[in-house]
Order: sequence, then C-alpha cells, then structure tokens
Amino acid sequence: MKKNIKVIIPAYNEEASIAKVIAEIPEIVSEIIVVNNNSTDTTAQVAKSAGATVLFEPKAGYGNACLKGMQYIASLDYKEHPEIIVFLDGDYSDYPAELTKIVAPIIEGNIDFVVGARVKALREAGSMTFPQRFGNGLATKLMALFFNSKFTDLGPFRAIKYNKLLALNMEDKTYGWTVEMQLKALKKKYSYTEIPVKYKNRIGVSKVSGTVKGAIFAGVKILTWIFKYSFKK
Repeated sequence: MKKNIKVIIPAYNEEASIAKVIAEIPEIVSEIIVVNNNSTDTTAQVAKSAGATVLFEPKAGYGNACLKGMQYIASLDYKEHPEIIVFLDGDYSDYPAELTKIVAPIIEGNIDFVVGARVKALREAGSMTFPQRFGNGLATKLMALFFNSKFTDLGPFRAIKYNKLLALNMEDKTYGWTVEMQLKALKKKYSYTEIPVKYKNRIGVSKVSGTVKGAIFAGVKILTWIFKYSFKK
C-alpha cells in the first residue's frame, strides 16, 4: 500500500554531504525537507539544487530544526499531510536507501514508531565514538529499568506515524530530541520496534560527539529527560 512519506533532515554545515543523502533517498518519499540550522556554508543552496524543500531555522539546536520541519508540514493543506514522517541526519553516516526498511513495519505491520538501531555488526569501525556508545548504552539501560523498554539505541534514523508524532507534543530544542520521542512513545504505549541499520563514518566532524562540550551537553540532556519521565506520574 502506497503511503505519503515525508523526510525531515536537520542540517548544520553539511554542504559536503547533504546532496549525497538526498540522492540516495528512495523515490517512495513524497517530499524531502532540509532544515538549514544556521549554517555558515552552502548547505541550503546545495540541498535546494539537489531537489529538497529548504527551510531556515536560525535558532541553533537539533530539536529546533526538527520542530521547524514539523511546523512547515502542519502549515500545508491537510491533503498534503503525510502518513509517515522519517527523520534522517544530513551527515551521510546513515544509508538513506534503508529508509524502505525503516518504514516497512509501519506500512506492513501498522507499527506506530520505528528506530533504526546502529548495531555493532553493521557499524563501520570508528563511526560511533566512545561517548556515543556509552551514552546510548546508559540511556537504553535506564529506559529498560524504568519503563521496561526494549530499545537498544537512540538512533536518529527513525520513522513514526504523523498523527502519533503530533500527539507527542515534542518540545526539546537541542540534543534531547531523540530520547524525548522514545520516552513519550513509551509513556503513551505506542507500538514500536527497532530495525538494524548500517552506519558509517560521517562526512566532516560531528557537532555533538566531535567535541567534549557537545558530548557532555548531549549526555546531560538525555539523562535529564530520562529522570524527568521516570518520576513523572
């Protein structure tokens, strides 16, 4: 069954990678939305030339960029609203062609939410830094402890039913976006699954794990969300 699928790609200084990402997204997608998150390079121009809808979000932050993409979709005529939203990074660390695997459980099994899990066997050496691996492991173990969660990763490559995404009332504006989505999905008892995906070394330097400040800030945000929801009735 054909579904209306839109992709949101937050992008900050990804001029070297964004065209490659866009080019490999399967044709089943109805619209590719690149949110230029205050880039100082030619990310916006490259993305537009590659065929994407380009939005501008001057407020720095991964969550801010994702929220801008959602605001744009909400502003469209209701007939253009998608059934599925896919979130994908612009650094070419994921394999965009695997989008069909990510959305399959929603299309074929009516699952609400799917996370692409960057399993060790499919990861290129060095593609996930120690802070990333440690943070993912700690966060998913805490989610298992507090919420009986089966998540093993906070992978940014993910798909969710549009109506379910709206019901989450997403609010995090920076690095807590992914874990917020997973925690709220658990709280609302959404059906979910993980799909193992390949993962490779990104083009350029990570804005989060590539710096000590970014890694610490991301870790604090993730833990803050987990403990906030652990004690929230």
